[in-house]
Amino acid sequence: MNILITGACGHIGSHLAENIFKIKKIKKVYLVDNLKTGRHSTLFNSKKNNKLKFYICDLSLKNSLNFLKNVNIVVHCASLTNAEKSFGEKKEMYRNNINCLKTIINFCKKNNSKLVHISSTSVYGKQAKIVYEDSGNKFLNPQSPYAKIKLIEERILKKERKKIKFNTFRFGTIAGVSKGIRFHTAVNKFCFNASLNQPINVYKTALNQYRPYLSLNDAFKVFKFCIEKNFFNNDVYNVLSGNFTVNQILKKIKKYKKNIRIKMVKYKIMNQLSYHVSNKKLSKAGLILRNNLNKDIRNTLKLLRNI
Repeated sequence: MNILITGACGHIGSHLAENIFKIKKIKKVYLVDNLKTGRHSTLFNSKKNNKLKFYICDLSLKNSLNFLKNVNIVVHCASLTNAEKSFGEKKEMYRNNINCLKTIINFCKKNNSKLVHISSTSVYGKQAKIVYEDSGNKFLNPQSPYAKIKLIEERILKKERKKIKFNTFRFGTIAGVSKGIRFHTAVNKFCFNASLNQPINVYKTALNQYRPYLSLNDAFKVFKFCIEKNFFNNDVYNVLSGNFTVNQILKKIKKYKKNIRIKMVKYKIMNQLSYHVSNKKLSKAGLILRNNLNKDIRNTLKLLRNI
């Protein structure tokens, strides 16, 4: 079995590439990334038994994958992902992310490849009730350009459901350490600020609001499950390790970094949204995720322990 990982130098893609040897029956692994974020170091000291082959590639160009053949499964991680910055980069994010997906869809149709598509639980936006994948459009209320684009991607894929096999996974906010780790998501950003003894900014009404979070280790379990079980049924699944309030995340950080400083701010930042997401559908499909983020937080703080 041959696998293609797009966005292979990113936070999620680099973690999958680093651990791909743990997935059975994989013969070759092709990695593509445009390297615009400059994370060349994710390619350093790669494990020989991962059987990796890397290509610099801009997927927003429709013929950019024409050189590749005999790919059984595509794990599509390539995306501009910073929700907070997406307000100022809407046009570029739309152009890049939608064009990348179209390139991948055409590649999958041409090569009869199956697709793991990553979306986001942020497509739900602010909700008072617990939300499910099949709750209907009234619960789809994305608050950022990034989240709106993810919803557009989902709808584009649905139109192709008779032509390719895929699953869309709505990931919670990612936490954890990888070669391509980034610090714009809530948990990682809080850990970074805590490590440097900088105040952690929290919007004044956000402290007890819930958000879905996902450990990188659980994200990997999703990829492993899909590939080993041939789990592709053209459906949408929420993926999260748990729903936590900002206050609960801060308490987890305090276990390892006692004297953190919290600054309540009046201006709205991205942690002011509250929604509670169910992952029962994925559990019923046979995959139960159990990580609680404590290990991810500890390992993230360790990266900066001598600073």
